[in-house]
Amino acid sequence: MRYLFIIQGEGRGHLTQAMTMERLLHEAGHEVVGMLVGKSPARVLPQFFKDGVSAPVEQFESVNFVASSDNRKPDYAKTGLYNLMNLSAYLPSMVFIIKRIKTLRPDVIVNFYDVLGTNAYNLSLTDAPMVCLGHQFLFKHGGFKFPTFGYEGHVALNMFTDMISLRAARILALSFRNMPPDGKIHVVPPLLRPEVRTVRQPESVEGGSAPIHGYLLNAGFAHDVREWHSRHPEVPLSFFWDRPDEYVDETLSFHSLDDKAFLEGLAGCRAYASTAGFESVCEAMYLGKPLLMVPSHIEQKCNAFDATNYGRPLDGSRTDGPRPACTSDHFDLDLLTEFAANQYEPDPDFRPWVDSADRIFLEELTSF
Repeated sequence: MRYLFIIQGEGRGHLTQAMTMERLLHEAGHEVVGMLVGKSPARVLPQFFKDGVSAPVEQFESVNFVASSDNRKPDYAKTGLYNLMNLSAYLPSMVFIIKRIKTLRPDVIVNFYDVLGTNAYNLSLTDAPMVCLGHQFLFKHGGFKFPTFGYEGHVALNMFTDMISLRAARILALSFRNMPPDGKIHVVPPLLRPEVRTVRQPESVEGGSAPIHGYLLNAGFAHDVREWHSRHPEVPLSFFWDRPDEYVDETLSFHSLDDKAFLEGLAGCRAYASTAGFESVCEAMYLGKPLLMVPSHIEQKCNAFDATNYGRPLDGSRTDGPRPACTSDHFDLDLLTEFAANQYEPDPDFRPWVDSADRIFLEELTSF
């Protein structure tokens, strides 16, 4: 079968998922005929993605978040105004996607949470089914219950998610745990790269010699890291971000996104701090790393809620169970080190769930 990927370019999660899915389909004898990736002026398509896929990669202007003045969280007013002012740029993007669909004639289109991709798909009048993939679709599942306080933005998030899944033949909701299907929503494991499952970890990563590893979706959080480093210069810190490399001193460094270096750092770290993106959180959980999640918007806040409640009923009826992660509104590395030393407890069911992904995804993607 022939597959076309349409990928939201925000963050690294959708990109690594696409890389893994392409490899899985190729090994099963299928073909990915193209990858259409959304872009924005604020982000550069990482080289690791360009080097890691075999299908032709083309980019188009896509809907994106605009960061707040401190570059920590999205500014929703600016985001709305920016995307409204750029409507004229999005129309050519949809025309471009429609032309690629008609030229490449895929048997299946896989949409990695891109709203322009859905609009173009619906306008293309193609007979090929569209599969939508993302952790965000889990929030539409009847078994996922939001807390009653502090999650008001989930209504808008779910409306946006509905727009993306409009006329989808199947919806694959990435999840930390297995759940039964709910209509079109099929719950699937995290789609982690094979390298994550085979990476060699040091025999011991505890103590002062092992670094704290991290990923900053928004570079404004680097202030928290620098401030903590000034009080604890003896602790090695290695963080990745969407900017050029910056070596502050012998124990603090910021690195441009590189998937191999990121994974090696994650395997060798004592703990991991991140802006709550689903993919890297799952990678850390799979490798047994204590986690600090610092959500920067409602989607990541839901991710953090889901991860910190992993192994517990989402209705709050039981408070015991594994504790793979803690959460904060800033990069509180004191909280992370305390959590890692005294409260962290991995879940024994997570790795088997992830290891079932190849079989489950092949069933979901080829049964049309």
